[in-house]
Amino acid sequence: MAENQHQQSPQAPGAVFFIFGATGDLARRKLFPAIYSLYREGRLAEDFAVIGVARRPRSPEEFREDLHASIQEFCRYKIEDTEQWARFADHFAYKSLDINNVDGYHELRELTESMESRFGIPGNRLFYLALAPELFGSVSLNLKKGGMLDTRGWYRLVIEKPFGYDLESAHKLNEELNQVFKEEEIYRIDHYLGKEMVQNIEVIRFANAFFEPLWNNKHIANVQITLSETVGVEERGGYYDHAGALRDMGQNHMLQMLTMIAMEPPSRLYAEDIRDEKVKVLRSLRPYETAEEVKAHVVRGQYTAGEASGKKLPGYREEDKVDPNSNTETYFAAKVFVDNFRWAGVPFYIRTGKRLPVKTTEVVVEFKQMPTNVYLGQKHSLEPNLLVIRVNPMEGIYIKINAKKPGSESQIEPLAMEFCQSCLVGINSPEAYERLLHDAAQGDSTYFTRWDEVAAAWAFIDHIAAAWAQNPADVSPYPAGSWGPKEAEELLAKDGFHWWPVNGQEEDNVVWIAPDQK
Repeated sequence: MAENQHQQSPQAPGAVFFIFGATGDLARRKLFPAIYSLYREGRLAEDFAVIGVARRPRSPEEFREDLHASIQEFCRYKIEDTEQWARFADHFAYKSLDINNVDGYHELRELTESMESRFGIPGNRLFYLALAPELFGSVSLNLKKGGMLDTRGWYRLVIEKPFGYDLESAHKLNEELNQVFKEEEIYRIDHYLGKEMVQNIEVIRFANAFFEPLWNNKHIANVQITLSETVGVEERGGYYDHAGALRDMGQNHMLQMLTMIAMEPPSRLYAEDIRDEKVKVLRSLRPYETAEEVKAHVVRGQYTAGEASGKKLPGYREEDKVDPNSNTETYFAAKVFVDNFRWAGVPFYIRTGKRLPVKTTEVVVEFKQMPTNVYLGQKHSLEPNLLVIRVNPMEGIYIKINAKKPGSESQIEPLAMEFCQSCLVGINSPEAYERLLHDAAQGDSTYFTRWDEVAAAWAFIDHIAAAWAQNPADVSPYPAGSWGPKEAEELLAKDGFHWWPVNGQEEDNVVWIAPDQK
């Protein structure tokens, strides 16, 4: 599709984007490519600048070489027009900075004002902290002391997860930020909220008359949310061994997707109204307050040595920078209840883990079965209807229904109808970070997490973490390359359910109706 496919979306206001941690992996893989894509699609005009900030020294030429390599390797647009590239790269500058030295911020201010003057930028400043969370507070304070917030335009702070390690540390971090920034100026990124199909959940639910009336405990048997990774901890062993799957994925990505599925329709399409409804879901989560409740509803696993695609894989305790006696979980699954009128009694099963067979993020909504003692149910084993929302890496939706097998007298078979968005020729969907950077520049906080969302999510997670701390060695092993501990299967089996196959692991007995894909 043409490069101008997104030109109908509003252009971001002129601003200086500060990338703290500009020599890091996140900037290289995600942030610089996102800014280039916005520029290529006309969603960034010429009145912008990007100042990379990091400790290590870099000449302007070296910084632009790094930028070029980042775009060529990770951006969905490749550099083809050298003149256009030169124009784009001209908007970038680099500042080597000791983030604890206030004098450096005064120098950064001088560089900022010269860039604003050069490109006609009206004083708007967006500070993106791609740094460790323990640095957020001191950087924020030094931005203020160094005069970086003395501007005639707006200023905003964008920060990455994790926002704290538990509710107490999150509170402390929030108080530090609030000394400098107001809540409406803080944009907490959860990049899953920028994904196309996560944002599409609202549309599927609230724009279709044959879903919303059924979206309740009278018609839905259970909801399954899977976020599986094939990789191990990679180079993050040191960080991961102190975090684990519960804090790394559960507190943010998993609960955020759950809120999108379970929220009530907001009264207005304003950011605060939408976020109000998500908070209500988090506050309705049934807390597991005793170790017995946690044991009955949550599974904790860690991968051991295994094999995938003929390749031998090490166990978690053999990974680099991981304690050889570590009990950190690399997998967790939980049965969660949203105790309100819409969802009372409906289990939400969530699972995430490393070294699983397939990389995918999916939401499966399983509808209640037809009566088994009347009409077709008397003679046939009718499978439940499913709505599956595929978030990553393939994007799309499929619906599973029961239908008569063509040519048979009365044989019934499951039929899956699929819309595969990733398969459409010419679709070059924006990356999550493109959407979120663009939204932050526009002041649209819809898909960023508000403090009360963060606090409610931590309050739920902390109960589980506290129960695990009482018996740290109670971790179920699972071989790398498998679908996790057997206890995760038993979690559903005792309710009469099972985990549905995810993308790439489809059921053999299903007939697929989809354009040229199956």
